[in-house]
Amino acid sequence: MNKPSLGLTMLLTALTIVGPFSVDTYLPAFPSIAAGLGATPDQLQQTLSLYLAAFAFMTLWHGALADALGRRAVLLTSLALYAAASLFCALAPTIEMLLAGRILQGLSAGAGMVVSRAVIRDLYEGPEAHRLIAHVGMMFAAGPVAAPLAGGFILAFFEWHAIFVFLALLGVALFAAVWFALPETLPVERRQSLHPVSLGRAYLQVFSSPRFLGLAGAIAFNFGGLLVYVMSAPKFLIEHLGVSPQGFVWLFGPAMIGMLGGNYLSARLAGRTHTYRTVALGYMVMAAGAALNLALNVWTPAQLPWAVLPLSIYVFGVSLGVPVLSLSIMDLFPERRGLASSCQGAAQTAITAMVASVIAPLFWGSTLSLAVAMTLFLALGFVAFQLTQFRVVE
Repeated sequence: MNKPSLGLTMLLTALTIVGPFSVDTYLPAFPSIAAGLGATPDQLQQTLSLYLAAFAFMTLWHGALADALGRRAVLLTSLALYAAASLFCALAPTIEMLLAGRILQGLSAGAGMVVSRAVIRDLYEGPEAHRLIAHVGMMFAAGPVAAPLAGGFILAFFEWHAIFVFLALLGVALFAAVWFALPETLPVERRQSLHPVSLGRAYLQVFSSPRFLGLAGAIAFNFGGLLVYVMSAPKFLIEHLGVSPQGFVWLFGPAMIGMLGGNYLSARLAGRTHTYRTVALGYMVMAAGAALNLALNVWTPAQLPWAVLPLSIYVFGVSLGVPVLSLSIMDLFPERRGLASSCQGAAQTAITAMVASVIAPLFWGSTLSLAVAMTLFLALGFVAFQLTQFRVVE
């Protein structure tokens, strides 16, 4: 097949950002939703929590369904359900109905993230696959910043319902794009059974594989060093740095820049250097960012912009290695690439949940303790990577 086109890259990116967009776009509308539906702050928080719980649950299954039914069938069905769920949210007359709609959104929004990785590996291998997944990562980096800006722009002209109408239209547009522009990449003869015994054995094979656990652990722990800041954002930005509630771009902006730069360099290195060296370089950059973070917090008072500069460096290093590690996971199970992608997503979701519920509250007491948490996650990711290399590098 020819080199990936810009259109394919943009479509796969759009499929990947459906999940994050469904979280970030409606956040500026919380006060409007509360006023319109008479909802309490706890109920509003549940619209996020229930969505994430449903998203995490289905992340484990989208790939297995795509291995059995084909990539297009799962994407089209999920996008149709997502568009309907978004419209349901837009028309919800009560907070309880909105909660139900958010659960349906969560059940369908993650398919693009999981299946797009399998599509990339179905279509390409080696440097071309590496470059495409890195280019998708570059475009994906803009999602967390663009989503709340889009939500705020919509609120400037319409009521909160319009945000969910926008998400419904996004689902319809992507459904049409997949229908007309994305070919089926998994031939019928390569599809796998959904029989419970066969499926159970496949999940057991993946989650009992030391090679998978090492690669998935490296990705999840590496991202953990950033997530501990994301989950501690109000404490870190407002309490420790004195930033206003409207100044969260101080965290997400540097992270986006780091993600863009790391994926760009990763794509440039594809085919020019051994993949091990690319990941090793990523760890060197992460180590530099973590060391600078510790030094600044030990020797100087926490202040902008220096408090966020190490985050950009650290995320640059993370993004250098993720394309290689993700492709390596799918190459471990060539007959079950979708399921392997699902399991990778489930591992990352588990670490995210642990950071949000346990780790972040333990370390958000000071900027120094957050820097220590970043360093600990880096160490865990490096150990996981080294154990994996010991077993898999030829």
